[in-house]
Amino acid sequence: MHWADLLVLLPAAPYQLVAFPFAALFHHLCASGHLSPTTRYVFLLAGGCLLAGTAMGSYTVLLLIPAAGCVLILLSISLACAHVWVFTLQMSWQTLCHLALSSQELDPQDARPAIALSAIMLLTQKATSLSLDIHEGLVQLQPGQGLLQCALPLCSYLLFFPALLSGPLCSFSRFRSQVESSGSLLFPLRATGQRCLCVLALRCLAMGLAMGQGCVGLGCLPHTWAQALLCRLAFYRHWVLDEALLEAVGFRPEAGQGDLSLHDLWTLETTHRLAVFTQTWNKSTSCWLRRLIFQRCPAQPLLATFAFSAWRHGLRPGQVFGFLCWAVMVEADYRIHPFLSARATSWRVKLLYRGTTWVFTQLIVAYILVAVETKSFSMLCLLWPSCHRILPLAYSLALLLLAKKPKHS
Repeated sequence: MHWADLLVLLPAAPYQLVAFPFAALFHHLCASGHLSPTTRYVFLLAGGCLLAGTAMGSYTVLLLIPAAGCVLILLSISLACAHVWVFTLQMSWQTLCHLALSSQELDPQDARPAIALSAIMLLTQKATSLSLDIHEGLVQLQPGQGLLQCALPLCSYLLFFPALLSGPLCSFSRFRSQVESSGSLLFPLRATGQRCLCVLALRCLAMGLAMGQGCVGLGCLPHTWAQALLCRLAFYRHWVLDEALLEAVGFRPEAGQGDLSLHDLWTLETTHRLAVFTQTWNKSTSCWLRRLIFQRCPAQPLLATFAFSAWRHGLRPGQVFGFLCWAVMVEADYRIHPFLSARATSWRVKLLYRGTTWVFTQLIVAYILVAVETKSFSMLCLLWPSCHRILPLAYSLALLLLAKKPKHS
């Protein structure tokens, strides 16, 4: 395997840093009372368009087209059908963009296509979350207002700059209430500073990890684990930076809805349950998937959720294999742990059980991450006969043996 694929820097991070002065300016104007709610919407929308143009260049049009289409649907289609139309538009456009960009010979040093795809995926989250809120009666569009008064909050929500390139999903109701609050938006300087220090600490930790040069046979397992840990640390830094930017503007995520807290970070790296890791990883996206797919699927909701995740990420061979493997591993986890924990009666056996399953969880996560990052079918074929398949095969066999046992979700 070419491990450089796992260590690609997340390209949106530098542009998130550039947005911090813009966030500070927004807060200063709000605190001084110079911005009305309408002006705040315009400021956030203009900042999003400016950031998109800076980060994506000509690829910005790929983001603006579905955003405009979503707003037109919500303002012109019956609210009972709006969610189906928005979901169809967003996923169709996102799939076309994945296929079109993956079929072209792009400059590997050009980060703009990757940033555009990431922003489109986030737009899909916000658009479908909003359409679900409208469908379930949680959001009223107030049709008595003028067209501009209705369209401006929607456009601003879909394209506001703190959450344009990344960041935890913020509901439209919370976004609107914070923008239209009569008081100035909160600026939690201490919380923002703490998150920035956390980003620095994670960066130092990643730099301190030893980088292996090669491996043979079973010796590749620790090497794989170390490389996967470095990749996870890159995601952690990105998520903490995203939440720091949102807090700098004054948009605190809802309790338990952020992508990464210190408690979440501890859970991800210490849990011996793959299912717990899965529920905690990228928490706001997990909650969105649970609401959009898992709770609405009548049969095999777990498999359907992971299959949709593979579709959402582009349907490359590695992504299809990796996400479906992840679904099988989580299903096996639900049955393996009740079976083992019932037999771990003494503290020594419990310690052995938790320590062993923690190692298994770490290595399976590394295997899934490698599979998802594999870009071609030929590279995926090299992954399967390697020693990394031992634990996924063992979990799959355990799932077959314990299929009739009750599972604990």
